[in-house]
Amino acid sequence: MSLSLVSNAHLDDISAKIKSKPVPWEGYQRAELVTSEELALIKKVDRQPRAKVESIHLSDGQTYALLYLRLLKKLQRVDTMQCLLVLIADALLDHDERIPLFARAAQSDPDLPYAPLLRTLEAQDDFVQLKSAQILTVLLSSESTPLQHQHLQPFLKVLSSLVQSQSQNKRDVAVQCLESLLARPECRRAVWEIPGILAGFVEILRHKPGPQMSYQVIFCIWLLSFEQDVAEQINKKYDIIPLLITVAQAAVKEKVIRVIIATFSNLITKAPSDNLPAMLVAQLLPFSKNLSTRKWSDEDILEDVQYVRDELERNFESLTTYDEYMSELASGHLSWTPVHESDAFWRENASRLNDRDYEQLKTLIGLLGSDDPVVLAVAVHDLGQYVKHYERGKRIITDLGGKARAMELMTHPDPDVRYHALLSVQELVSHPWSAV
Repeated sequence: MSLSLVSNAHLDDISAKIKSKPVPWEGYQRAELVTSEELALIKKVDRQPRAKVESIHLSDGQTYALLYLRLLKKLQRVDTMQCLLVLIADALLDHDERIPLFARAAQSDPDLPYAPLLRTLEAQDDFVQLKSAQILTVLLSSESTPLQHQHLQPFLKVLSSLVQSQSQNKRDVAVQCLESLLARPECRRAVWEIPGILAGFVEILRHKPGPQMSYQVIFCIWLLSFEQDVAEQINKKYDIIPLLITVAQAAVKEKVIRVIIATFSNLITKAPSDNLPAMLVAQLLPFSKNLSTRKWSDEDILEDVQYVRDELERNFESLTTYDEYMSELASGHLSWTPVHESDAFWRENASRLNDRDYEQLKTLIGLLGSDDPVVLAVAVHDLGQYVKHYERGKRIITDLGGKARAMELMTHPDPDVRYHALLSVQELVSHPWSAV
C-alpha cells in the first residue's frame, strides 16, 4: 500500500517546514542517548536534499529503516519525533518496496516496527499523532499475515477518537486510514467492536460533508457490509439506511451513488430480512426506480440498482399491512402513512402489539421520546388507537410508562403533538359504557 493513499495537505505543509528545523543530535550523543555510529548515520540524511537522501536509502535502506525506528523508540522530544516520522514517511513515499525493510526490523528488536509508532500515537502533538497514524496504516495494510491484536486494537481506539474529532484534518486522516485497513477482514471485525468509529461515520454524513469525504466514509461502510454481523445489525444500531438514501438523493457525484447502491446490494444479499423492510419504509423502492431510468457512465451501477429495485419489488408484493406497520415501527421513522388512521387496520391488529411480551408496544412507547415532532405525533396517536381498539391495553400502557409520557406531551411546543397527545389521553382515561 502506498503512503500517498493516506494524504493530507496540512500534514504535507508541516512536513516541509520540519525538514528545515535543526535537531540537537550532538546533544543526544553527549547525553549518551545516541551512539557515535547512530549520530554519523543520521547526520548523513538530516536536512539534506531529497536526491542525496534517496541515494543513501537506495544503497543502505535496511540500515536506515532500523536506525529511524530505534531512534524513535528512545527519543521522546516532540521536534525529534517529528523529524524521525518525516524521515520514515519520505523513505516510504513512492517506494512500496521499502515497506518490508521496516517490517524486518522485528528481527533485530521484537518491539519494532510497531511499539514506537503506537507510543507516538499518544503524543499531545497533532502532527506526531497523525503522521504516526499515516505510517502505521501503510505498515499494517501491507502485512502478509493476520494483524496481531496488540498492534491493531490500540491503533483503532485512537482512530475512533480521531474520526469523532471536531478537527477536519483529524477526521480526514482517520477516515483515509480506515479506508485502507478495512480491506482486511480482521480489521472489519475489530472496527465493528468499536462503536465510536461507526458513530463517527454517521455524524460526519449527517453534517453533509463534501463529495470526497462522503465517498470515503461510505466506502468504509461498504467494506464493513461484507461482514455478516454488520449486515444484520448496522441499520438497527445506526439507522444507516435512511441516512444513506438522503445522501444519495443529494449527491452530485456518480461515485457517491455507486458506493451507496453497492452497500444496499450487500445488505440485501447478506441480511434481507433485517434490511428490506427498513428500505421499503425509507422509500428506497421509488428512488431505485428513478435511478434505473438514469444514464450512468459505470454499467455496474445499473446492475446494482436493478438488483436492489427487483428485490424491493418482490418483498413489497408479499408485505402485509401489518408487516408494513412493523417495519415502520422498527425503523423509528413514523410518518402519516394510511395505516395509522385506518380504523379497520386497528380493529384487526391492535391486539397484535401484545405479541412476544408486548415487543411492538414497547417499541411504540419508546418512540414517545423521539426528538422528531412528526414521529411524536404519530406515535402518541397510535397509542390512542391501540387503547381505543384494545380496552385492556390501558393498564398495560400505564404499567409501561406510556400514559405518563403521553400526558407530558400535552404541553409539547408542537401543536400537532399536543393535539394527538390530548386525544390519546382522553382514550386512556375514559371509561367504557360496560363499566358504568
